[in-house]
Amino acid sequence: MAYKVLMTAFMPGMPLEEEIITNAGAELEKNLIFTEDEIIENARDADGIIAGTTVQPFTRRVIENLTKCRIIANLGIGYDKLDLEAATDHGICATNVPDYCLGELSDTTMLLILALARKLMITTAAVKEGKWFTNLQDRQMLMPMYRIQGQTLGLIGLGRIARTLVPKARSLGLKVIAYDPYIPPEVAKGLGVEPVDLERLLKESDFVSIHAHLTKENERMIGLDQLKMMKPTAYLVNTARGQMVDQQALYTALTEGLIAGAGLDVMDPEPPNPDDPLLKLDNLIATGHSAQLSEDAEAEMWRRPLEEVASVLKGEWPRAWLNPEVKEKFITRWGSMK
Repeated sequence: MAYKVLMTAFMPGMPLEEEIITNAGAELEKNLIFTEDEIIENARDADGIIAGTTVQPFTRRVIENLTKCRIIANLGIGYDKLDLEAATDHGICATNVPDYCLGELSDTTMLLILALARKLMITTAAVKEGKWFTNLQDRQMLMPMYRIQGQTLGLIGLGRIARTLVPKARSLGLKVIAYDPYIPPEVAKGLGVEPVDLERLLKESDFVSIHAHLTKENERMIGLDQLKMMKPTAYLVNTARGQMVDQQALYTALTEGLIAGAGLDVMDPEPPNPDDPLLKLDNLIATGHSAQLSEDAEAEMWRRPLEEVASVLKGEWPRAWLNPEVKEKFITRWGSMK
């Protein structure tokens, strides 16, 4: 009897390499579902699951009802709503695509930094209104503006995306500092990055860029108190998760001159209310959670979870698992692997 693999997140009509699953002796079933009850009902007898666990809740309650599941393969990097501890307790491998869109996200971060530094939103709007910056009077509306070289980029989080960003930032002459309590200082120094505490990062950086995974501990980590620590000429960039920034505090900071501007690829909620006052500000750039996009990245995001599920069903360990400590319980429940 063929294995059942359930895909709970997909785009209708998109090309999908289903032969990866069929070649592993499995049948791929697609069902776009979003609630705990829907997942339990449809995934109870699935041998493998491919899901978008940033939005689909794979809670302990859900996982306890997965009677045959050997692997939950996440689409993309983030897995905000996947209970890893519960998956491990029940002998279920969990994977993601850890190198998905590293280039795209780091490129977009640099795009936002440069656009903010060169006041792209303001210049574009002004030109459309008939202004031209060979006119000395018109120039004054862009000041102060500073040279990128020699300024400081502060990274909150020094994971894969931030590490991909570092050489791009340094190539433009930016000094890079980082706050990441989970990364040994020698790792940061090996990248040419100075490890610092959060307060110093906020006070010294000309650009503060967020690259941390969302946790209960860092939700709303950037509030009014933190924004007040930043330079009035500094910019905040967030391509991580919208919940990490208190948006009401950010609005206050942007309208009262506590910081110079912000570039947001992510917001809270998503999509935001079209009447959100943040979206009316000319010192804010919003890119609508598009930082990860490219044809290449999208193809990888859909293919890699299929490969991980196929590997496990063929008796091989996954490549990019989130809970390697599950091995013993997995073997106890399902038998030995290659």
